[in-house]
Amino acid sequence: MTDAPQAVPAPKPGILDIAPYVGGKSRIEGVAEPMKLSSNENALGAGEKARAAYEASVGNIHMYPDGRATKLRDAVASHHGLEPERLIFGNGSDEVFALLNQTYLTPGDNIVSGKYGFLAYRISALANQASVKLAPEPDFRLTPEAILAEVDERTRIVYVSSPSNPTGSYNTGEEIRRLHEALPSQVLLVIDEAYAEFVAEPDWETSFPLARDADNIGVTRTFSKIHGLGGLRIGFGYAPLKVAEAVDRIRLPFNVSVPGIEAAVAALGDEAHQKASRDLVHAWRPRLTQAIKGFGFDVFPSAGNFVLVRFPDEKRNAAAANDYLNTKGIIVRPVGGYGLPDCLRITVGTEDQNRAVIDALSEFAAR
Repeated sequence: MTDAPQAVPAPKPGILDIAPYVGGKSRIEGVAEPMKLSSNENALGAGEKARAAYEASVGNIHMYPDGRATKLRDAVASHHGLEPERLIFGNGSDEVFALLNQTYLTPGDNIVSGKYGFLAYRISALANQASVKLAPEPDFRLTPEAILAEVDERTRIVYVSSPSNPTGSYNTGEEIRRLHEALPSQVLLVIDEAYAEFVAEPDWETSFPLARDADNIGVTRTFSKIHGLGGLRIGFGYAPLKVAEAVDRIRLPFNVSVPGIEAAVAALGDEAHQKASRDLVHAWRPRLTQAIKGFGFDVFPSAGNFVLVRFPDEKRNAAAANDYLNTKGIIVRPVGGYGLPDCLRITVGTEDQNRAVIDALSEFAAR
């Protein structure tokens, strides 16, 4: 007689069906210091003021941070002209998405985002036993009409990335207003503006003013991109007061660290670093685009600090290009997980890094 199998803890239904998020890789076997252009990090790193504030905070890391991140809350409110009580802080804007999903989604509900929208929206929605509806992006661009066609009576949140990762496309201010006007009032519209500071297009608008007077709009930003603080994980959302208060009931305390608060406050005041970071992207994004197109590859218009490149040739495909770039010590981001197996996303780097990418792709194209 054999013993019956012993029961073991089991995750709730659906958890094991979720594909885990895989970030851009950071190492190449045999290469001591590869050029990492896979995660859309700031090529200039953190600014001097943020680094100095981080170092100065070391003497206080034995103490718990202010659970409300009041110093950072006031600085963000002042910098962007927002009401501090309506801000939600998180361990990166990823946590803000997760908190919103956890607060508003129940089993059977759904979220709507673009087909190529940021994967983080989907993961926490699925973890809350909601479903995900993806609006088509036939031209690598999400339209209000495509989103609205997916909204139904169980939709609770609509996520729009503007600019979008990984496509680099954006929605105009007029499009965001049109979408909001057509959405049912009980649906929360979340505009992810992680790459806002890199936008140069005149018809793009931040949704902060629209959110100020609406009961169902949230806007998120991050300190990982323009401020170069990706390793400190700091993001925030601006939402209606009732939304912010509801989220605060489940937000874990101390989710922004002491060094993170100090570095982020300093980064907000470092306009010279922000300008240098923006100028670098604005100078090299078009140069990369023009050069790579000249090799016969497709480059889609981008408003972020990266370009999306499509390799339509079966022989010179994205996987082969990625492997070749790796042999040159360059790490970029395959985006098959977004449904774009023939594309690579390449972060705009320093001048030397960008020239290395151009040289490597020139060689690859000539093979």
